[in-house]
Amino acid sequence: MEKDYREKSLQYWEGVHEEQDYDRASIRVDDWLEPFDEIIMGAEQPILDLGCGGGNDTLYLLKKGKKVVACDQSERAIRRMRKNFPEITETKCFNMLDGLAFPEDSFEVVIADLSLHYFTEKDTAFIISELQRILIPGGHLLLRVNSVNDVNHGAGQGKEVEPHLYESEAGTLKRFFNESDIRKFFKEYKIDYLKEETMSRYKLEKKLFCVCVRF
Repeated sequence: MEKDYREKSLQYWEGVHEEQDYDRASIRVDDWLEPFDEIIMGAEQPILDLGCGGGNDTLYLLKKGKKVVACDQSERAIRRMRKNFPEITETKCFNMLDGLAFPEDSFEVVIADLSLHYFTEKDTAFIISELQRILIPGGHLLLRVNSVNDVNHGAGQGKEVEPHLYESEAGTLKRFFNESDIRKFFKEYKIDYLKEETMSRYKLEKKLFCVCVRF
């Protein structure tokens, strides 16, 4: 079953990035990272953009003069990142279900923007443990995940596989979080910021949780 979800997820995102053949000038940046600029500017090591997608957050970081390591499971996404951002420090293509392809204590700051809500509870816990492994002590994880109130983007829709985890008609998974879920998954972290917010980057408004944690 896990293999089916993995393959369908990859097929879906390869399709998304094939359709969205955009260039750097068309990439939209929203301001969700601004409250954490002190953390970002204080990072001396490259910052990891985990699940970089089209590069919205990579562009924000580069504008701040930061070095970036960009990762995604989609080879198409990574090829476009290399084309649009030739100055990025490094790119890697891997599936988070296989672990994070970095040594221990590799990063001061990791950004996971809308990339941690596609997994079962077991796999989510594994990925979070991997984030702990690659972050230095006291390092920061900045993330956004779907809210259970995100009705415009699938909350409560499809087959419920686990509480708040739904399977779409295409066979992909999408998880929606409430505050209790976040506190449970990140119980080993110190939560510095946790707030439900609205994002307007898409055609329809999106409800999500914005989170900053330290391990």
